[in-house]
Amino acid sequence: MNTELAEKVVLVAGAEPSRELAGDILAFCRDNLAPYKRIRRLEFADLPKTISGKIRRVELRQAEAGHAGQRPSGEYREEDFG
Repeated sequence: MNTELAEKVVLVAGAEPSRELAGDILAFCRDNLAPYKRIRRLEFADLPKTISGKIRRVELRQAEAGHAGQRPSGEYREEDFG
C-alpha cells in the first residue's frame, strides 16, 4: 500500500494548471509548513461529487488504484522542482 499522500488541487474558474503553478504551491508549502505536514505530490483534478456536493471518496480511491504505479497526467512531485 502506498503511504505517500497525494493532494488533489481544484483550481478556481479561469485558472489553468501548469508546472509553474505546481512549483509555486509546493514552494509555499515548503516555506510555511513543518516538514511532516508538507505535501510531497499534487495533482490538478476535478473532484467527483454527489448531488448534495459531498466528495465521492470511493471514486477517488478507485482512480488512485487504477493508476497502479503509473504517474497520472497533471501530477507533480516535490522532487521535480528539487
